[in-house]
Amino acid sequence: EVLAATEARDWRTPAADQTLVMTMRDGARIVIELAPSFAPRHVDNIRKLAQAHFFDGLPIVRSQDNYVVQWGNPDGQAPRGEAAGPLAAEFSRSTRHAPVFTTLIDGDVYAPEVGFVEGFPAARDPATERLWLTHCYGMLGVGRDESIDSGDGSELYVVNGHSPRHLDRNVTLVGRVLQGMPALASLPRGSGALGFYEEGQSRPQIASIRLASELPEDQRPRLQLLRTDGEAFAAVIKARRTRRESWFHTGTGAVELCNVPLPIREMPAADDD
Repeated sequence: EVLAATEARDWRTPAADQTLVMTMRDGARIVIELAPSFAPRHVDNIRKLAQAHFFDGLPIVRSQDNYVVQWGNPDGQAPRGEAAGPLAAEFSRSTRHAPVFTTLIDGDVYAPEVGFVEGFPAARDPATERLWLTHCYGMLGVGRDESIDSGDGSELYVVNGHSPRHLDRNVTLVGRVLQGMPALASLPRGSGALGFYEEGQSRPQIASIRLASELPEDQRPRLQLLRTDGEAFAAVIKARRTRRESWFHTGTGAVELCNVPLPIREMPAADDD
């Protein structure tokens, strides 16, 4: 009922040059929105890697149950184009001049304040004036080694289970999956430690990862996202907090950050002309 009452102004269309389209060898398609407001250097590097076709033909190297799906370049031979090497970590950013933060009043155990920024789940600390993305289901992160400055976007992972919020501010988060999570969440689990695929296991293959802006118009995603800074989204939060659907016997009167839905719809025909 909440979404049925929305108007066109309540929705936004992701920028094509900040949207990745990941196509698997089996035909599955995953659409990812990048978050340059939070990790501009890493996002720029990932865009350059996609433009160089760096990810084409690479394997999924890890599928850990209730944790992450990870892919990358195990032999280091894929073309990097103009992409840089290891980058300084972008675990958080300043709250100054930041986009609108829609506060979730229910509180959080991992951060002083949580909410949503430009469609992404986020947290902030007024005392330190820092703002960061959070590890909710479907979030995209940059793999790294022991050094916090060892990631560059050539190894990426997606959260495929219960939100591992202990990773917040320990990994650079760069976006979230908008469409296609079932294809990643249902991959066979790796039999090795931490869900890595072992020798003898078939590793799922990536056919390509492209910026949506590089695709022909008729192949681009036609998705719209509910704005998280408006009244319609506030109504979504309230509905999830109170759970007035007939099935529910007892409501909690509260909602956790990663349990708030971030509505997505196909672009209406009238907007698709």
